[in-house]
Amino acid sequence: MLTVRAPATSANLGSGFDVFGVALERPADIVRVEKADRTTIDVTGAGSQYIPEDPEKNTVGAVAEALDAPAHIRIDKGIRPASGLGSSAASAAAAAVALNELYDRGKSREELVPVAAEGEAVVSGDAHDDNVAPAILGGFTIATPGGVRCVDADVPLVACLPDIVVSTRDARRVVPDGMRVSELVETVGNAATLTTGMHRDDPELVGEGMYDSVVTPARAELIDGYDAVREAAFEAGATGVTISGAGPTVIAACHEGDRRAVGVAMLDAFEDRGVDAWVYQTAIGGGATLY
Repeated sequence: MLTVRAPATSANLGSGFDVFGVALERPADIVRVEKADRTTIDVTGAGSQYIPEDPEKNTVGAVAEALDAPAHIRIDKGIRPASGLGSSAASAAAAAVALNELYDRGKSREELVPVAAEGEAVVSGDAHDDNVAPAILGGFTIATPGGVRCVDADVPLVACLPDIVVSTRDARRVVPDGMRVSELVETVGNAATLTTGMHRDDPELVGEGMYDSVVTPARAELIDGYDAVREAAFEAGATGVTISGAGPTVIAACHEGDRRAVGVAMLDAFEDRGVDAWVYQTAIGGGATLY
């Protein structure tokens, strides 16, 4: 039996829609695999009652099929589904790393990214690398049709998860079909600023680069209290605030000394709207780890 821990991730980071992603130190999924004649899946943990155990409907089943690696697979969910924290991607990433090792398939971490992405497509409907890439590789990742680039970065983050459900499919439906040239220029500039900030471990530049005037405002309508939470985070010292992935998690960049205050402010703002929430004081971390 092999065990892999795969981290939660935050995709988009505002200006990097379907391109940027970061691995978070916490929370995480734990996946255990054991060789078998056919694939079976058991799921426990956060939101497990909503996750299908049918291999044809679960991300890890698709990964096992892609690697021709049938197994008994046990998933302990530390990442709630429909959270905007890469829940399905973490399971797929962990399964890809574990089954590749279990069956000695010899694939590199980079080669496992598209395998895990195909697994995540079972849930989201599309194969995107923006969550699975950081879940496997760690750090800050840039996923393009030409491949994935990975940068080790050290930026404090706060992720606040409200008791609201936003599915990836619903969040994609509200994405605008187009954008003005001025919006394109602004987005490219912000994405470049964020990337520079990641290379420099600079929370100010990262926060500045998280601003997005196209996708984020449309998705914010799906999150009760988003504007108030964003404002509260800035008042507490956040350098940047945006929606994590498809939402509803709200993620903030900040300096180390402000992390607790930012988390408390975000929780209080959701509470003022009558919304329960949980906060993770975290940072950019490593990828899937084999035990």
